[in-house]
Amino acid sequence: MLGKLLLYAFVTVVVIWAMDAVNINQIFKKNHVIQARVFYFLLGLSLIYLVTNFLMDLFISSKIF
Repeated sequence: MLGKLLLYAFVTVVVIWAMDAVNINQIFKKNHVIQARVFYFLLGLSLIYLVTNFLMDLFISSKIF
């Protein structure tokens, strides 16, 4: 369980760092700032969850953890 928590912390930092490189201002309509922030937040949570679970499944199947 501690391994998964540490993996979540590491993946969170990596996802935030990677999402910082994306310019999403051109994707959304003007004056829809709150909706863009909510979408960006949900996208980040989704990526964190998916990457962490993928890595955990990979580690378990290869018996690293």
